[in-house]
Amino acid sequence: MDRKIITVLAVVIALLVAGVVYLGYSLNQQTQANRDMEELAVLDKQEMEGEYRQFADQYSEMKTRINNDSIIAQLTREQERTEQLLQELKNTKATDAAEITRLKKELASVRAVLRSYVLEIDSLNRLNQALQDENSRVRSELEESNLQNQALTSDNATLSEKVAIAAQLNAVNIDIMMITKGALSSKTKDRVKHPHKIGGSTNEMKVRFVLSRNVTASNGMRSIYVRILTPTGNVLNASGKCAFEDKEIAYTAMKTIEYTGEETPMEFFISKKETLIPGTYRVQVIADGHEIGTRSIELEK
Repeated sequence: MDRKIITVLAVVIALLVAGVVYLGYSLNQQTQANRDMEELAVLDKQEMEGEYRQFADQYSEMKTRINNDSIIAQLTREQERTEQLLQELKNTKATDAAEITRLKKELASVRAVLRSYVLEIDSLNRLNQALQDENSRVRSELEESNLQNQALTSDNATLSEKVAIAAQLNAVNIDIMMITKGALSSKTKDRVKHPHKIGGSTNEMKVRFVLSRNVTASNGMRSIYVRILTPTGNVLNASGKCAFEDKEIAYTAMKTIEYTGEETPMEFFISKKETLIPGTYRVQVIADGHEIGTRSIELEK
């Protein structure tokens, strides 16, 4: 064969071999590139799935941070939509570029909607916190005001009680005397002898005292009651009943006087209807439903 032809054939064969090698290399490079793109697509899809899942979880978490049924319902719908898109993504092949592109756009939309709800809820929570702080401040001020009112009411009640006590009449220098044959058996002692020891029997007792001067007490007609309790606890010569500390009790004698706020002496003569027995006799002076004076005397045997 002609050497020129051989040379040409050799060159052609070399070129063909080089072409085959280049094509093989190029094919290998393209295959590797396709493989890399598939791996990137898979990673991209996995990243998208992670974001969808994260957004769905955020919707769930946000519902626990707000107490508004309308917004909770909206969040629930967006959460369900996000989970639906996530499921669509899971069912889509990584190589389905068109569907992946669509779901990427949906992901961007979900992200934007989620951000708007985050801002809205944060704003509502700040407003609610401000309202709670204001309510707390108002409650605190109201409680303080109530405490002040209670203290003032208590002070007023105490003052009224003190004024009422100060305005009460006061009976002092209370004496009990036995009248025997026109003579008095005792005046100021805490112990007196029985009438039969000092000259015979007696049918009369005398109780005297003084209503103290009191410019605080109101002037006018007053009913003054004398109540004598025997050693057995009975009321001597019970003549009727008078008011005493929200109840009615028996009394021995009563007089109505006009009290002017000045010192007022008073005397009661009491005819004995029963035999006196030895022991302690207690005299109570009552006015305006309160005891205004008392004294006990021992009647000896």
